Amino acid sequence: MLKNNQKTKYKQIIDAAVITIAENGYHQCQVSKIARQAGVADGTIYLYFKNKEDILISLFREKMQHFIQRLSEIIAGKNTATEKLLLLVENHFRILSENHALAIVTQLELRQTNKELRLKINDILKGYLKLIDDILIEGIENGEFDAKLDIRLARQMIFGTIDETATSWVMTDHKFDLVSLAPKIHQLLIHGCGNN
Repeated sequence: MLKNNQKTKYKQIIDAAVITIAENGYHQCQVSKIARQAGVADGTIYLYFKNKEDILISLFREKMQHFIQRLSEIIAGKNTATEKLLLLVENHFRILSENHALAIVTQLELRQTNKELRLKINDILKGYLKLIDDILIEGIENGEFDAKLDIRLARQMIFGTIDETATSWVMTDHKFDLVSLAPKIHQLLIHGCGNN
């Protein structure tokens, strides 16, 4: 368990890694650059992380936990699955719009070809995908979505659409308003889930 000052240093390194990886790319990013951005000695990094890959995985785990927590709080207490899905899409886009460096890291730099790394990233994504599943199950149970809806396929459709739209936004240097697309994407997804 990390003490308060260790938690602060850990977060400082994670935040520095987001900026440094976004600016340099994962493969060109050196641990020394992350240390410099964090304002710590190179050796300090290794008190918290094994290597650069461990930094990337830890960064994604930390940011994804925050992402899931924030989205869960936003949709809590909403009455319909349809409304929850809109809020999920809208706030997914809002979180990325508020932090361009994080958007670059999540949409581009996490797309590693290393199979072991991909498996670790996919494992971290499970909590987010469960959030989507819970919305779909609720929508089926209360009659908003088709009773025969294949949850696995619907989840892939929803996550894939959100993810590809965000990636396109990053690749075009944020040339369009990502958050403003949420209602249109929501309508497409709702119709895909069999909402009448």
